[in-house]
Amino acid sequence: MASQSQGIQQLLQAEKRAAEKVAEARKRDAVEVDRDTAERLGRLQDSYRGNRSAVLGELLSRVCDIRPEFHANYRVAG
Repeated sequence: MASQSQGIQQLLQAEKRAAEKVAEARKRDAVEVDRDTAERLGRLQDSYRGNRSAVLGELLSRVCDIRPEFHANYRVAG
């Protein structure tokens, strides 16, 4: 009986240690995910800032530079 009780106690202690290791690993993973997310968000913001003026310039030129012309399929009725 005593050896069974001792074996159960060892199993409980091993389970507790395993649960602690899992909790630590989850914390490390969460920190790593947060760091990676912040890094990617920073790169995205830098890309946005770098391309914003070029994209706005292209958009404004397409909207404001109107060149009226007939469509290629237009035919004069007559």
